[in-house]
Amino acid sequence: MSEERGLDYRSAGVDLEQAERTKEGLRALVDSTRDEHTLSGLGLFGGLYEVPPGHRAPVLVSSADGVGTKLKVAFRTGRHDTVGQDLVNHCVNDILVQGARPLFFLDYLATGRLESSVAEAVVRGVALACRENQCALLGGETAEMPDFYAADEYDLAGFIVGIVERDRILDGSRVQEGDRLVALGASGLHTNGYTLARRIVFDRMGLDVEDPFPGEDATVGDVLLRVHRTYLSALLPDLGLDGLHALAHITGGGMGGNLPRVLPEGLGAVVELASWEVPNLFRVLGSGGAVAPEEMRRVFNMGVGLVAVVDEGECGSFVERLLERGEEAWVLGEVVEGSGVRFA
Repeated sequence: MSEERGLDYRSAGVDLEQAERTKEGLRALVDSTRDEHTLSGLGLFGGLYEVPPGHRAPVLVSSADGVGTKLKVAFRTGRHDTVGQDLVNHCVNDILVQGARPLFFLDYLATGRLESSVAEAVVRGVALACRENQCALLGGETAEMPDFYAADEYDLAGFIVGIVERDRILDGSRVQEGDRLVALGASGLHTNGYTLARRIVFDRMGLDVEDPFPGEDATVGDVLLRVHRTYLSALLPDLGLDGLHALAHITGGGMGGNLPRVLPEGLGAVVELASWEVPNLFRVLGSGGAVAPEEMRRVFNMGVGLVAVVDEGECGSFVERLLERGEEAWVLGEVVEGSGVRFA
């Protein structure tokens, strides 16, 4: 009678030695984001970061998010170097709208089987975006769970910490009736609405990632994987201005779901639909899926990635400065008495 072979972690689906080699290969990417306040390197149980000096009343601002089902497009194309940028930029924008600039970032990559080339591509995108946003990739975690994820799939999450002076926090409390809404253009779908977008493009329209996207000089994969842009460099010079009353990151829920988050009780917003031309991407999705206009505005950003709420008297100069920085910016509407968002 043959003796049954003993089990080990590798035979169960997790190769610890390969995982260590993969992590070691990521060290240079992590180190490339270090700054003078980074006090630890890869390998410690926790990352160490010194609060920069020179602040009068510093407040730390934190956020966590993921990339959502945009990852399904990355799997389908085999391209993994952009989703890390999406992750960092989304998190940066989420604290930027409270007036904070980022200090450091941590990532979490969970996969069925840790493929070194895929992990390297994902983290390369994370590191690139960290450098562009001037924040340190302080650490992270990779988890190999073959019983939980398919071998060729993974999930990705990020955690960010930033800093703002207490008297410069943007929480919407200074917003008043008559303030103007200033829109900053989006780079695409960003990281929201992909469950519906994939259903439209792949199922209803019958397209695949290598097919040309209608009305675009790019493939379906190129269009759907356009990086969720950061607004840090565009807005950092104006964060301390008294005339900037609030910022809203237009993510899941669209303008109708996100603008009210920065409006005090008793105030609403009017968005002028004629103030901008909806980008081709959203027009194709709307027609391809026969999606009602109200549902399009509820699910997608419709070309508006961020909205600034600005004092009426300073609105013109604010828009001019954004245009000088190469931004696509325009007056979108205004704050009115009432509640919610009305599209006119």
